[in-house]
Amino acid sequence: MSTPTAAIPPREAAEPERRDPEATRANILEIATEEFAEKGYSGARVDDIAARTSTSKRMIYYYFGDKEGLFVTVIERAYAGIRQIEANLKLDHLDPEQALRTLVGFTFDYQNANEGFIRLVMVENIHRGVHLARSGNIAELNVPAIATLRDIYARGRAAGVFRDGVDEIDLHMTISALCFFNVANRATFSRIFQRDMQSPQALARRREIVIDTILRYVRQIP
Repeated sequence: MSTPTAAIPPREAAEPERRDPEATRANILEIATEEFAEKGYSGARVDDIAARTSTSKRMIYYYFGDKEGLFVTVIERAYAGIRQIEANLKLDHLDPEQALRTLVGFTFDYQNANEGFIRLVMVENIHRGVHLARSGNIAELNVPAIATLRDIYARGRAAGVFRDGVDEIDLHMTISALCFFNVANRATFSRIFQRDMQSPQALARRREIVIDTILRYVRQIP
């Protein structure tokens, strides 16, 4: 009588040697982004992520090292996404005010359309940025955002339409704060004040308020 062979989990046994590594990695990151955004860092489980992907837990650790490594890559990917689109806005040909208006409008629209991005940033702030401290390129990823603002602001000053004394990082923070709040706090704000912050009319109104606030902040006072 032959000795029974130990059962091998189908997905582990069938781990394809010729698997497309980039497609596998992208699939893991897409699912991990959803899990971390929905459940937070502490609540998300690698087992659950693996169960939803086309690969295995073993391969997740192979690609990302551990849960923290996976989360760091998810955060880096989230920032890279918005920065890549910003870089393609082609603002150089616009006058400074219109360039700034376009950039602020884009930031507002992107953040409202990508709640997962906002939730990931909130998760990392709950953990006081400890995971980003492990990232080797998060600062570099965000350099273009500051460089773009610096260029717009410099052109505005040269044209005499923007005032002196505005720090580009402060400006970036103010834009981010105004756009971020509309997503991060809309559930509580809507409940407290009985106002639908997600209706097309409310979003369009808030968008213009945010743009106008930023332009008033940087404009040259007559």
